[in-house]
Amino acid sequence: MGIIIPLFLVILCCVIIWRASDGFAIASDFIGRNLSDGVRGATINAIGSSMPELFTSLFFLFYLKDVDGFSGGVGTTAGSAIFNSMIIPAAVILVVVIMGITRVIKISRKVIRRDGYALIIAEVIFIMVISGSSMNWGHGLILMIIYFIYLAYMLYAMEKTGELEKQQRHKELTGIEYKHHPIALALLTFDLRRVILGEKKINDVNAWWLLIISTSSIAFVCFVLVQACEWLGSDIYTIPFVGTFKGLDIPILFVAVILAAAASSVPDTIISMKDAQKGNYDDAISNVLGSNIFDICFAMGFPLFLFTLMHGPILMHEEIIALSGELRMLLLILTVLALAIYIYSNRIRLIHAILLLALYGVFSLFVVGRSLNNEFVGDVGEVLQYMVSFLNIFN
Repeated sequence: MGIIIPLFLVILCCVIIWRASDGFAIASDFIGRNLSDGVRGATINAIGSSMPELFTSLFFLFYLKDVDGFSGGVGTTAGSAIFNSMIIPAAVILVVVIMGITRVIKISRKVIRRDGYALIIAEVIFIMVISGSSMNWGHGLILMIIYFIYLAYMLYAMEKTGELEKQQRHKELTGIEYKHHPIALALLTFDLRRVILGEKKINDVNAWWLLIISTSSIAFVCFVLVQACEWLGSDIYTIPFVGTFKGLDIPILFVAVILAAAASSVPDTIISMKDAQKGNYDDAISNVLGSNIFDICFAMGFPLFLFTLMHGPILMHEEIIALSGELRMLLLILTVLALAIYIYSNRIRLIHAILLLALYGVFSLFVVGRSLNNEFVGDVGEVLQYMVSFLNIFN
């Protein structure tokens, strides 16, 4: 019973985030309609779909108010980035193959190199910045600056969209037909598009309202998600008016890196799958890479900056320094492997999807083994720590 309640809450959060992500997708599609392919996925779609990671990191820090909260944020952002790089591309290819749309996804090497190299640079900086015995607002500021540099470059390098193309895109988005369920059913199923737009066609005003309300809804759900993860990782926890229960008694980093990361990555998955179904494969993959850059730079940097500015530095202890270092190095290694798959062949096939799923399976086994203090996994962790120390020579 002790783990059933928080697990149920995590699953419920996944469902609500999934439903709210439809509102994200509709609103972000319309708001970013004038951006070129690839840029829209890496900016508007990536930022919108990464709101759960940002709010989850914020709530971990401001709710737990200690190094555990910081480690929960690191686990969520890094775990989400690994989930995005492995599971989402695999899900995209599986969906289009199962639906009979295509057997091969062709993506632009230019898009992969542009966003992929930026992601690797961001992850190396992430390893070097989030190290040491204390974290302060300067560390968060550096991460945010890296993201703003990337964003400025994306917008500067964006190809201009012609007026005819803009009009065609606007016509496509406003002409989409949706099933109009009764308002009571829409509320019950969390159909925010129906609740906010009603029978109206989407426009600039109601698109922003839909995006804001979707974001606010997910923010509340992320608070529940953080509470569920905190309960699950605890030795003993108490639910008011219900009772006292026993949790797993493991560092919250391990709970966040799998459960919170997967739950917060639902919007990324939904948006990428919808892009792939429409044939926008560059957007589907660039959303993944852009989301990862947002996650590790802004979704981690902004909460760290805000919290330490208000409450002072976060003092780290040896276990969290070691575990978070291993996780960040593993993120870098898996990202390089995933990009090698994308760049080696710009056509992603079913075999690539299986390989990406296998990589995520290895990562999951590492996390489980580390949480259980498995000796072999511990040795692997020491190798990862040595690699982090080597990178920090240049810090």
